[in-house]
Amino acid sequence: MAKTQAGTFFWQGNQACAEGALVAGCRFFAGYPITPASEIFEHMALRLPQNSGIVVQMEDEMAALGAVIGASWTGAKAMTATSGPGFSLMQELMGYAFMTETPCVIVDVQRAGPSTGQATKCGQGDVMQARWGTHGDYTSVVLTPNSVQEMFELTIQAFNLAETYRTPVVLLADEIVAHMRERITVPPLEQLTIVNRKRPNATETQFFGQKEVAPMPSVGEGFNVAVTGSTHNEQGYRFTADPLVHKQLVGNLIEKIRSNADKIADYETYNTDNCDVAIVSFGCTSRAMYEAVEHAEHKGIKTGFIRLKTIWPFPEKIVQSIAQTAHTVIVPEMNLGEILYEVQRTVKDAAKVVPLNKIGGGELITPEELLAEIEGSVKTN
Repeated sequence: MAKTQAGTFFWQGNQACAEGALVAGCRFFAGYPITPASEIFEHMALRLPQNSGIVVQMEDEMAALGAVIGASWTGAKAMTATSGPGFSLMQELMGYAFMTETPCVIVDVQRAGPSTGQATKCGQGDVMQARWGTHGDYTSVVLTPNSVQEMFELTIQAFNLAETYRTPVVLLADEIVAHMRERITVPPLEQLTIVNRKRPNATETQFFGQKEVAPMPSVGEGFNVAVTGSTHNEQGYRFTADPLVHKQLVGNLIEKIRSNADKIADYETYNTDNCDVAIVSFGCTSRAMYEAVEHAEHKGIKTGFIRLKTIWPFPEKIVQSIAQTAHTVIVPEMNLGEILYEVQRTVKDAAKVVPLNKIGGGELITPEELLAEIEGSVKTN
């Protein structure tokens, strides 16, 4: 077995994602090739067989996630990877994964859309789709890396969260972070926290829709559990006309995430309690933020930032706190405004929320453009 080794490497983001999955214990990958996520598939096709795992190319993205869900119910940690068009196709199966409380990881490497769009160019237009893409009521968990190091680390975290809360978890990357190469440090594997799902005891009968995360049996262990996307009770029996069963099931699916939102929320902050201008950013756009903030402070502008590693559930408390000191909150995104609306909803009238958007051609928002917005906000305040 060619296990991932501790050390310092020069990896591509997609490669780091695949290696992180291996470290997390992923042993099944099903997918369909798509730019700019194909390297994850390719690297898993090389590495999973070396680690007693299985890789399957399916006929389309729906089938890929269906295979991942099935593999998860055999007891395997399972993952797929795609980009915008494939992510759209997966939404029906994502709803099934939410309803059946199936732990799995879906990597969406964003590109410029809609539709085929600009297949080789970066975008960040899947933010709301990652939250609201499938129908019905549910609460999603979505992580957003901004570096090759975090492609590795947050992939592990995605598996840990999926196993902890028995839910699909989305790693919402982007073309720039996925294709860049950077130095990455892999710590000794024994220092990493790896979480595995709660297993049932021999007399267990309730496997779904509980207030606490229910244990998950595997196919072939003798529990004979029905796994259905229809409304069901704790034993898995279908109740498609009972409003109370549906209310309890869906309410608990949502509450197990919502009640743990503060534990799930992950972010990086700087000078949030002493700033006049704040930036809320995520993914590749946040890479311009560090230089912009440094130059703004050299110009005497008190500037702080929140860099979101978790965008869903949205980290409301930290965003609310920054609005207590900042008169302006700038939200840079490579879309026409998605996280913007969450920031506006959270901040309300406590501060002015200013969008900074760029789409098409895969061009990043530059530190100069962000600095100009910071300086402009000071002049107009």
